[in-house]
Amino acid sequence: MNWLNYHHLFYFWTVAREGSISRACEQLHVAQPTISSQLRKLEKSVGGQLFKRVGRNLVLTEIGQLVLRYADEIFSLGQELADVLQGRPTGSPLRFLVGVADVLPKLIAYRLLEPALLLPEPVQLTCDEGKLDDLLMELAAHRLDIVLSDSPIRPTVNVRAYSHLLGECSVTVFGEAKLARKSRRGFPMSLDGAPFLLPLKTTGLRRSLDHWFESQNIRPQVVAEFEDSALLKTFAQKGAGVFAAPSAIEKETCRQYRVRPIGEVPDVRERFYAISVERKLKHPAVVAISDSARAELFA
Repeated sequence: MNWLNYHHLFYFWTVAREGSISRACEQLHVAQPTISSQLRKLEKSVGGQLFKRVGRNLVLTEIGQLVLRYADEIFSLGQELADVLQGRPTGSPLRFLVGVADVLPKLIAYRLLEPALLLPEPVQLTCDEGKLDDLLMELAAHRLDIVLSDSPIRPTVNVRAYSHLLGECSVTVFGEAKLARKSRRGFPMSLDGAPFLLPLKTTGLRRSLDHWFESQNIRPQVVAEFEDSALLKTFAQKGAGVFAAPSAIEKETCRQYRVRPIGEVPDVRERFYAISVERKLKHPAVVAISDSARAELFA
């Protein structure tokens, strides 16, 4: 068995945390050649370069980032063991690293993640919001546990990962109170010519809405298109136009953005996925999210 030298790992961990070898030397009270030698031995052990130099700075490589993640857990557990042996209270939380696709409604993201925070075991949640493709790269590098998205991973994406359907629901059209009252009469044909706030054409929801508009011979007045769903709803709150959002969060949407429901569109479906590198979900927080989504949020 190829055993890992934890002394080498500790020197690497200190350099990564301090951001430079010189600061690590001050922290560890050793000379720079000592640390450099330990890093070279660890790189030989893991079979790859841990740092690359960018200007005067040391930047972790992809392998370095993976090793750092495990080193954080190893030395955190070591500190917990020391606390136990000395009779000090412990209770280190379970780390849960989540990527949230920026097109995902914030209220849906919260409702999906909420069960993880209600586990008997304390959970330390870290959320990284961004483009789906960027988040999938982070997932592939083991810097995330899961990615939450409104679409499954595309076959063209060169990442070995699995899409787990959490659930689906229809969408509801919402608007500011005065606009909602006007648009309820004759819904959905009342949307023909109505001011509409839409997500970008690259999103699944936009494509579904456009298809539905075409099938119903409805041509709304597109007032604005948004990348950020929260900004879209802020405009709607001020009466700039109506918008569509998942029916599963109808009450929360009305309460948070002070809008009113106009009508449900059963033919337009929103689907939500947890994407992981595991075929079978194992992380306790991910399992809690999946179980709650299927039993409650999208039941």
